[in-house]
Amino acid sequence: MGTESGGPGADTVPEPGTGGAARPEARTRGRRGRRGRLGTLPAVVGPAFVASVAYLDPGNYATNIQAGARYGYLLLWVVLCASLCAMPVQYLSAKLGTVTGRTLPELVRARCPRPVAHGLWIQAEAMAMATDVAEFLGAAIGLHLLLGVPVFPAGLLTGVVALGLLALQSRGRRAFEGGIIALLAVVFAGFAYEVARVRPPASDVLHGLLPSLSGGDSVYLAVGIVGATVMPHAVYLHSGLTSARAAALRGTPTGRVLRGERVDVLVALGLAGAVNMAMLAVAARLFHVPGLEGITDLEAAHHALGRLLGPAAAAVFAVALLASGLSSAGVGTYAGQVVMSGFTGLRLSPGIRRLVTMVPALAVLASGADATAVLVLGQVVLSFGIPFALVPLVLLTSRRDVMGPYASGAVAKTAAWAVVCVVSALNVFLIARQWAGG
Repeated sequence: MGTESGGPGADTVPEPGTGGAARPEARTRGRRGRRGRLGTLPAVVGPAFVASVAYLDPGNYATNIQAGARYGYLLLWVVLCASLCAMPVQYLSAKLGTVTGRTLPELVRARCPRPVAHGLWIQAEAMAMATDVAEFLGAAIGLHLLLGVPVFPAGLLTGVVALGLLALQSRGRRAFEGGIIALLAVVFAGFAYEVARVRPPASDVLHGLLPSLSGGDSVYLAVGIVGATVMPHAVYLHSGLTSARAAALRGTPTGRVLRGERVDVLVALGLAGAVNMAMLAVAARLFHVPGLEGITDLEAAHHALGRLLGPAAAAVFAVALLASGLSSAGVGTYAGQVVMSGFTGLRLSPGIRRLVTMVPALAVLASGADATAVLVLGQVVLSFGIPFALVPLVLLTSRRDVMGPYASGAVAKTAAWAVVCVVSALNVFLIARQWAGG
């Protein structure tokens, strides 16, 4: 993920809003009381786990289950590649917030022409609403499957719980992160259980890691998987999480913090990638058979799990889906705050913002539309929004006047631009195939 120059102690984490300049007294405190690498790590770990919620939201359930049911293990390699692409992206976002003490949207507003900044803000808000659709639909479906709550009231309950999660911020950053990580643990445990019950053959899993596609529908799902994994709001969010934490780490050598953030990203996104692969593998093992390959929606998958593995497996699936939807709804609201305040300087209360952005999701629930089809469509839309977040991120983290000695080196820049090119190429390919009717 690139290397950082200026060894430990050369610089320290700045105060928020200082644009990367550490105060002299903070530098002195850092030199007097340097903590060891293991001592710094607990203070650094957390933001990547919060950001990884975006990689495990209900949209991932929809795309992975459809991919496994229709194509077996064919698209497993796409999940792996998307997860690997996400790691350098999230690290660059975390690094930007740590080194500068500012969020990606704040830096775009400060350094780009106003029309560009406003255009990126409008686009980012549209992506936030598309994300909310996935979060609310998933949580509503999870409540419906688990408790029989009708989907529209379940969507309203999701909004209330999301605000409750955000209220944890009043008790400190660790309280909010702890609540999100607890919900993530439910998702991890749920799919560990499902994999243990299903036991996908290792030979089939390995075969699925060989790049291959099968027609236009598989390309559509592949783009959806990428959009469900490398999500635009997670890119903005991570810089907000690390910049908000800068005051708590003031005086800690920047190089040491960045090393801890690499560990945070590798572990959090590695686990998220493993869960996504487990989702697809479970669907491939159970549903890619005559009579079941047509399973494309989450409710049908839940019922099929109950028939094939028993009610416990179905309940675990519903609980994990609910935990995914609730955690991603809370994190999505936080990301929306980062986007709006950064791009415009405006601040709305979490309650008002939650009400505004949940309207499209509630409209979908009220309309009775095919929820899973809307989920997959939403992930494809998000994939088209990825370059609009990645390009400013790569440009800003490559500039020495922004990052100082921590500007990205050749390896980091090459990896980041490769991600931008791959995602953009997939989008263009999808448009071409759909236009050609293929």
